[in-house]
Amino acid sequence: MSMDSFIVTVSPDRLREIQDFAVTPAYPVYRMGKGPHLFRASGSIPPRGGLMYLDGRNFDGFGQTPPFCQEVIRECMARGLTGVVCGFAPGCLPPLEQVVRELGQQCFRRSWTLVVPEQYGRCSPHALVAISSALSGGTLVQRLREAQERFGRDRVVLELQRVAEDFFLPSPSGSGTPLTPEELQERIQRLNPSIFFSHELCARYFTYMSRESGAHFVLFDDGATLGKKLEVARSLDIRTVLARWPEIAGAAQELGLRRAAAGRGLR
Repeated sequence: MSMDSFIVTVSPDRLREIQDFAVTPAYPVYRMGKGPHLFRASGSIPPRGGLMYLDGRNFDGFGQTPPFCQEVIRECMARGLTGVVCGFAPGCLPPLEQVVRELGQQCFRRSWTLVVPEQYGRCSPHALVAISSALSGGTLVQRLREAQERFGRDRVVLELQRVAEDFFLPSPSGSGTPLTPEELQERIQRLNPSIFFSHELCARYFTYMSRESGAHFVLFDDGATLGKKLEVARSLDIRTVLARWPEIAGAAQELGLRRAAAGRGLR
């Protein structure tokens, strides 16, 4: 199993880890700061080729966005980057909506890739829209189908997220406490629970009781569940996947990552 396009967020100092795979790197060394202006992390290795990952989570919402978009385009051209992945926080700020509209036009003219969060999908018809694989209810199939109906079949990207959360039962908010890999393994080793697979969520889960806090429900991913989520996306003809390399580095086989052709290098 393989996807037509696999975008992995990876820092430049870890590029060697992905050089044998047919993937496109997106570099998380850029952020949208005051002004707004484009900043690159100090001391980071200047990227070459791939995509820009633009962190806009701390943007204050002030300033003119057209000059900022020109900064982004100039940096991409200087570094041989062929598009932008927008890492914006949930909730839509009008200036960020304008950034998506402008970058959508600029990238479209150059046949570049633009990937945006679901909340910004309506801002540009040229942007690909990232839909998270992380669910605590419903079904992944229905979630992706609804996104395709809303944005168009060719625009949906599966944002593959390896998650682990501990929920109180009942959980009216649908939100749990995130667990680190170490915390998840500690719970499994300490509790020795019966672990089940949810075909609807494409994730593993178990339950346990705590004297202090009552009933708990733990939902988590591993390499096999990530592979199942890719199968669902593939069945719906979703051709692009976005993932953080640290989350999938140990699951290349389960994800069917293709080996790059000899001498091909990074795309």
